[in-house]
Amino acid sequence: MKKDKQKVIDDVWTEDHIRSFLDFRPHDGSNEDFHILQKAYQSMRADDFELFVSMFTGQERDVNATGRDGRTVLAIVGEHRKGTPYAEILKAAGAA
Repeated sequence: MKKDKQKVIDDVWTEDHIRSFLDFRPHDGSNEDFHILQKAYQSMRADDFELFVSMFTGQERDVNATGRDGRTVLAIVGEHRKGTPYAEILKAAGAA
């Protein structure tokens, strides 16, 4: 069977698309700032994530928010092989 859609690679994200992640809300009762930051990390390339983090911190959101397991997004990123640029962005924004 033929696929209906082709996978899109290297799609250019607009500022509005990146900003839209600030409106994400958790459905499981987890910390809102953690949820938003984690979704952005999971979805964005490093350059887009850097812009997002500046928007995120511009709203005085918490880059050190924790998930239900007590870990921060920085801790999660640190476990990933290709997470170094994301970790650097988070640290520059005050994540510890």
